[in-house]
Amino acid sequence: MRDAGLAHLLSISGLHIAVVVGSVALLMRWLLGLWPWLVLRVPVPTLALALAAGALAGLAYTLLAGAQVPTVRAVIAACIVVVGMMLGRQALSLRLLAAAFAILVVRPEALLGASFQMSFAAVIGIVALYESRLGKWLTAVREDEPWWKWPARAAASLLASGLVAELALSGIGLYHFGRSGLYGIAANLIAIPYTSFVVMPALMLAMLAEALGLGWLWPLAGWAMQQLIVLADLTASLPGAVITSAAIPGPAFALGAAGGLWLALWRTRARWLGLAPLAGAVLVGWAAAVPDVLVSSDGRHLALRLSDRRLAHARERVGDFLMDNWAEAVGSDPASAVWLGTLPLARCSAESCVADVQRDGRRWRVLATTGRSLIPRDRFAPACAAADLVVSDRRLPD
Repeated sequence: MRDAGLAHLLSISGLHIAVVVGSVALLMRWLLGLWPWLVLRVPVPTLALALAAGALAGLAYTLLAGAQVPTVRAVIAACIVVVGMMLGRQALSLRLLAAAFAILVVRPEALLGASFQMSFAAVIGIVALYESRLGKWLTAVREDEPWWKWPARAAASLLASGLVAELALSGIGLYHFGRSGLYGIAANLIAIPYTSFVVMPALMLAMLAEALGLGWLWPLAGWAMQQLIVLADLTASLPGAVITSAAIPGPAFALGAAGGLWLALWRTRARWLGLAPLAGAVLVGWAAAVPDVLVSSDGRHLALRLSDRRLAHARERVGDFLMDNWAEAVGSDPASAVWLGTLPLARCSAESCVADVQRDGRRWRVLATTGRSLIPRDRFAPACAAADLVVSDRRLPD
């Protein structure tokens, strides 16, 4: 799901809150319209009542889901939009950032988390798009235009929103996870409507049917979710679907964030000055040194980065968590990692592994212990003396 750009569908956040608030608001307005006495005699707009009901449903759903950062951010933003619509103000504006400040007041540590950063980066980018000239042109209502232009502009609007969101999220994804999907725009154009109008209604119907003792709807809901997984697998399997990167240094990420905020918040031509820090972020990230040797904190595990970007580990068995972290640090695929003992550049036994590495015109030797048995001093000392780098979790000879 992450490689296909669809991982956000698994998080209870903007899409789910929007569906809950919108569905309840539409249902409530329809029900209120069926009561002529209320509509004709009570001087309260039915739209305001429906929106208020939708906001309350969103708050209840947030509490039910555990009130995590993405859900709280989404429900606060939804409430701001609802209040703006009730007051006749522009609903989608940078005032939605009030949700960010509300979260930071309660949980300031959320600022450093990928969830917070990705959530508000997407919101800022999309709002900035629709406050620009291009966004206003895409959403303008024209009564005298041909019938086909409005659907065309709507499709262009969806594409532009997806492109801006992907651009805003790709840098954050590379910084935190070392990888980012390239085809998320196309996948989301299918997955988001499918999730909103097929998967979520199927799950809600299955839950309601379960309360009535009718469990036969669950297979239907499972089939609907399986089709979403099929789409994710298909997207992630396409050539070039994922780009990977070695660990991006903090200064590069800070420059990128500053440049992105500058582009989004300014409304004059001065906004294009934000391209300078973005270019600086790319250069700093590109020039960052990638480690050739990775060592675990306890000294038990070692891995070498090969010339083809694969990782070669000294022990035959390495935990998936450690391997994933190492692969993320060097921009490699953890599934492509190999044991050093299978390569001609290394000689490995049950107790140690010696590798001769040729890199940048220099040849150097790495020695790593891989067992717990005692190695005789008369064998171990010469091996240590002949190595340029020794990694071990045991006491070494003086």
